[in-house]
Amino acid sequence: MKTRRLVVAGVAAMALAGGAGTALAVGGLTPPAEAGAPDTGSRPVAAGQEAAGVHLPGRGPAAPNGPRVVRPYQAVEIGQGAKMGLLPEGRQNYVVAWDDYEDAVEQAKGLAGDNIRPDSISGGMGVDGDDVLFTGAFRTDTVPARITLRIGTGAEVEAGMLMLPGRPGWGTYYHDAGGAGSPRGTVEVTAYAQDGSVLAHLAYDPSPAIR
Repeated sequence: MKTRRLVVAGVAAMALAGGAGTALAVGGLTPPAEAGAPDTGSRPVAAGQEAAGVHLPGRGPAAPNGPRVVRPYQAVEIGQGAKMGLLPEGRQNYVVAWDDYEDAVEQAKGLAGDNIRPDSISGGMGVDGDDVLFTGAFRTDTVPARITLRIGTGAEVEAGMLMLPGRPGWGTYYHDAGGAGSPRGTVEVTAYAQDGSVLAHLAYDPSPAIR
């Protein structure tokens, strides 16, 4: 039986591990506040290297798709049996749960704070054998038209995006890389504006956290 592991990376590593601000719930249990501490659920947690999400000049291809607008707490299936939901409480507060989604949301309602810097992206992965699920949050003044991931020397792939109604200034992204195997090399996440300019960029190497 495979064991899913959560690998955290990016500008909000502690936030993604359940600190005040962003909540990333695994299997319906909110991971501990300290990145790298063992989870109390059935899936252990490993912390990846932290990498700063920085605003970069430049342009790239962009399509005017934008995020899907969802209701607060709405469960959205994002692949591999996981559900993602965005919360209006706190800042950049969301859950990713493989089990007990409703319980994960209730736990996350008590989290608040702002652990993602302006014009930046956070990132993490759910790892289950050869199946990898990339997730994270963006915080930008301009709503991204698209977010892409590049894993190692591979081509850019499109990520799905979610956002609450109105202009909350943040949202989430996800990419189902089922069957692709554990990523090796640098993972790059880029948020593009509609005109192709880069809103935010994150690069991290998850290899040391994957056993």
